[in-house]
Amino acid sequence: MAGSTFGSVFRIMTWGESHGKGIGVVIDGCPAGLSLDEADIQAYLDRRRPGQNRYATARAEADAVEILSGVFEGKTTGTPISLLVRNQDQRSRDYGNISELYRPGHADHPYDVKYGFRDYRGGGRSSGRETIGRVAAGAVAMKLLQELGITVRAYVSAIGPVQIDRSHMDLSTAGNNPLYMPDEEAAKRAAVYLEECMRAQDSCGGVVECIAEHVPAGLGEPVFEKLDANLAKAVMSIGAVKAVEIGDGTHVAEYKGSENNDCYAPDENGVPCKTTNHSGGILGGISDGSPILVRASFKPTPSIAQPQSMLGRDGKCHEETIKGRHDPIIVVRAAVVVEAMTALTLADHLLLSAASRMENLKKLFG
Repeated sequence: MAGSTFGSVFRIMTWGESHGKGIGVVIDGCPAGLSLDEADIQAYLDRRRPGQNRYATARAEADAVEILSGVFEGKTTGTPISLLVRNQDQRSRDYGNISELYRPGHADHPYDVKYGFRDYRGGGRSSGRETIGRVAAGAVAMKLLQELGITVRAYVSAIGPVQIDRSHMDLSTAGNNPLYMPDEEAAKRAAVYLEECMRAQDSCGGVVECIAEHVPAGLGEPVFEKLDANLAKAVMSIGAVKAVEIGDGTHVAEYKGSENNDCYAPDENGVPCKTTNHSGGILGGISDGSPILVRASFKPTPSIAQPQSMLGRDGKCHEETIKGRHDPIIVVRAAVVVEAMTALTLADHLLLSAASRMENLKKLFG
């Protein structure tokens, strides 16, 4: 299976299956001398860990990370960093009744057509558990960004039809409610909606937004390696994401040029700056120094407890119920995954941009 690597300089390769012995990632290209220990990574893995509240799967996993290589005496060595999280609470028996069936909304049928084989125990590589490797690697990228004063923060902006009110959103409060919404009133209304879905043995979708601040201008390679293009690829590669937007996203189709252009004016110190940020901090595929805004739309969890009509490997339709432990909503635990993929993309482009000018090389080697 190809396609498990991401990045050009800060490069990762994830591995492992939902019901295998473990999940992991190998990071290549991380600079030497970065302070790093398992606690730095665990803090992010804990945010996506299952079983934390009633809106997450009851699968009981500690998701404890082990650093196997690339770190010595608390510092990265410049060699590949290998991270491992062991699976401890697999219940493969829950999937016995669908071993010959393709679940609606899952990758079962395309996988079988492509490879002539599929791991029906939780979906294998197509499982949301694959994102452990992304989050672990993203935690390392986040540590690198923090050294440069760059912050990346994701939150849930919508659950089903319930959206946050941007006039009084407070990012510092997102972690105060189980739905990770920076609007307490919206979180309460979203919880009521989600409870209705759960009583009906159904699931719902939602939206995650991610803001990267203090990103320097100049990140991104014109044409095929644009920063926004790579961010879109990074976030779109998350299994349940069906749409990615930068800045005002699809709403720009409604604007006139005079409404969409981000004009400049002096700030209180007389320094010219953008008065709006419709572009989401990226122009021509290159960061412009404004906050970068990425928005990801997640589909509802396809594993629901209602009986559904499924295609069988025998070519016939069968009515069956999916067993097992599944999230009624994906976005709550996926916010940190969007954060991780954003951080990985920014870290990669920072390292790429370091070699974009002769004066940078002269500072190092001249």
